[in-house]
Amino acid sequence: MAHQEMHHHHLGHHETSFWPFPVGMGILLVPIGVVSYFAWHKEMLGLVLGGVAFLLIIFGLIGWANEFFSKGHEEGFGGLAISLFIATEVIIFGTLFAAFWTARVTHADVWPQWVPHMNLVIPAILTLILWSSSISILFSEKALEAGNRGMSIILLLLTIALGTAFVIIHFQEWAHLWHSGFTLSSNMYGTGFYSLTGVHTSHVIVGLISQLYVLYLVATGKMSSHRTTLFKAVSLYWHFVDLMWLLVAGSVYLIGSLV
Repeated sequence: MAHQEMHHHHLGHHETSFWPFPVGMGILLVPIGVVSYFAWHKEMLGLVLGGVAFLLIIFGLIGWANEFFSKGHEEGFGGLAISLFIATEVIIFGTLFAAFWTARVTHADVWPQWVPHMNLVIPAILTLILWSSSISILFSEKALEAGNRGMSIILLLLTIALGTAFVIIHFQEWAHLWHSGFTLSSNMYGTGFYSLTGVHTSHVIVGLISQLYVLYLVATGKMSSHRTTLFKAVSLYWHFVDLMWLLVAGSVYLIGSLV
């Protein structure tokens, strides 16, 4: 009887948590900030709300995850949760792809006039970088599962370095195209190009932030070979981002720019 009471107490002890509150408030502020900036034309208010939302979400997620690794236990739903999350991401990307391809077909007669000179070596390099990072994070995950924490850290650092290189090279490409006169509002191709590559790069940045947190957990010993659900989720998300890059690059550089 006493054992049952203690077991019941253990299950209910961590049912309440403070950390979902700042995450929820941050998510609430995101659309308010967007509306303030674009609809109400209160740019400063929109930027402030966006910044506060970002900090609240990051602060809440880190605190939430830290609480779990300090006090919680895995329930085995991590794989299902990240799969459902990726499914929602597929819908977001699918909407952008549909809009881009529709514009490409509808305006096929004038599309060639909208396309600037594209250096196709850049997307080839970016593809090589991302797919190399998929291999490195996979082996980092396997190294941790095998109990080789040092090798896992080295390979995860390599993954972060490759992802950072992707973002930097992409920013440089955007800057070059923007200064040459190809902007978001130049034409429908410009809108589609920056929307697809921009949304994808934002996912790369989210992946890098997640990897930095996993790196902290592995380096401090809070994540062990018997507790890798978060690592698996971050790794799966990264593979998804890499796969999406093939579709993004194929759309904006091949279908979009080859006329």
